[in-house]
Formats: sequence, structure tokens, C-alpha cells
Amino acid sequence: MQSWLVAHWVEIAGVVTGAACVILAARRSMWTYPVGIANTALYLVVFTGSALYADAALQIMFMVLSVTGWIDWALARRRESEAHLRRDEAFVGAATGRTLLLLAVGFVVALVAITYVLHAFTDSTTELPDATVTAGSVIAQIMLNRRWWQCWLVWLAVDVVSVGLYAYKGLWPTAVLYLGFCVIVLVALRDWRRVTVTSRELEAAGV
Repeated sequence: MQSWLVAHWVEIAGVVTGAACVILAARRSMWTYPVGIANTALYLVVFTGSALYADAALQIMFMVLSVTGWIDWALARRRESEAHLRRDEAFVGAATGRTLLLLAVGFVVALVAITYVLHAFTDSTTELPDATVTAGSVIAQIMLNRRWWQCWLVWLAVDVVSVGLYAYKGLWPTAVLYLGFCVIVLVALRDWRRVTVTSRELEAAGV
């Protein structure tokens, strides 16, 4: 057991920070971003070692999106009325139908492109699920940064695919983590949907 822990300590640390990151996001806390940055650094190592190249590249993208999301949430918090929420929380809004359509098109384009790159230029044996997780995660993270409640629907789909992908690759702690994510995501979906504010309310608040 001790030797297994030593061999997998990076993945275990990734599991712990990953769980903390998602729980903080579900609670609408800005602390999700610094914890998430630490998590992406750990999983960059894990996924590279498991030949999950798209997922590894995704961690770099997550680092960038986490920084921009952190800044966006911090600026938005300054503009938002404390009468509506606690200082460490953020308003929740909803993406429009047109925005969701554009995001869906972006997902399909990214999925095709990533699958092609993995098939043509790497030794990956899991091109499609790896590309699905990567493209879906980018879309979901962008939506999370914008604080749209529908992001949790995308995260749920990503997490379901991730469970199978990581189990196939033998990354069992990570597979279990993503199974747990499914539960957290369902709770977050319920909570964010409950507190969603309309565009008119956001405009009235000066956001």
C-alpha cells in the first residue's frame, strides 16, 4: 500500500485538489481558481505520463482560463451589490439560446480538430473520448467563467465520459474522483439554477 501511495502521490494530490476545486465552484467561491491552478499543474504530469495528450494540453488551457476567470470574478464581485450575495460568492446568470448554439458549434469544431490531431500525430488509443473530454471541458470552463448555470450540464456530460476514459487507462483514483464529481455537479446544478438571476436584474445591479 505504501509503495502504491508513493508511486501515485501526484495523482492523489490531484484528486484532493480537484475535489476541492469543484466543491468551491459549486459554492460560487473565487477560491476555486487558485486551487484549480494547483490541480491543473498536478494533472499535467499525470496525463502526460498516461499518454492522454489532449487532456495534458487541456491542463495548460485550464491554467489560462483559471487566471482569466479569477480576474473576471474578482472584478464582477466589486460591481455586484452585497445586498444580494456574500462577499465570496458570485451572481449566477444564464446563457442565451444563441450563445448556447455558438458554443455547441465550437464544441463540434474542436472535437473534430482534436480527434484528427491525436489520430495523426500521437500514439493515443483513445482519440475520441480524450477529444470529447478536452473540447467539452474548455466549453464548460468558459461558461463557468461567465457564471452561466448551464455550465454544470456540460460538466456532467464531461464527467461521465471521463469516468470511463480514466478507468480504461487504469487511473482509478481519478476515475473515482470524476464519479464523485457527477454527484457534486448535480448538487451545483440545482443550487445555481435556484439562484440564477435574470439579465434585467444583472443590468439593474450594474453588472
